[in-house]
Amino acid sequence: MADKQGLRTDQAPAPAGGYSQGVAVAGFVYTAGMGPIDPATGKAVGDDVATQTRQVLKNLGAVLAQRGLGFEHVVKATVHLQELHRDFAEFDKAYREFFTADPAPVRTTVGSELNNILVEIDFVAHE
Repeated sequence: MADKQGLRTDQAPAPAGGYSQGVAVAGFVYTAGMGPIDPATGKAVGDDVATQTRQVLKNLGAVLAQRGLGFEHVVKATVHLQELHRDFAEFDKAYREFFTADPAPVRTTVGSELNNILVEIDFVAHE
């Protein structure tokens, strides 16, 4: 296997278990699923999905930045919403604030049981 490098930044939440914030391998960066945790306080921010989505994307952007990447490098996003039907439109509006270039990454959005948060997202990016 090609050399893989773990990514770590204080600008994103510390892992809550045995995983990396991100891993770079073979020209790709894979991120862990991130929630709306403020890395400075360790607490979730916001009571609505738009505020939480923005925090999640800031966290993911910080991991990408460890490799000099930005949102334009993202090729795949996987999104978990606690309340898929209720929150999808509001989530999508906040998400689009970060993805303004064409083509947008492919995305899978599913309803999931989440632990006291409304949204979790992970990325695959290409260097």
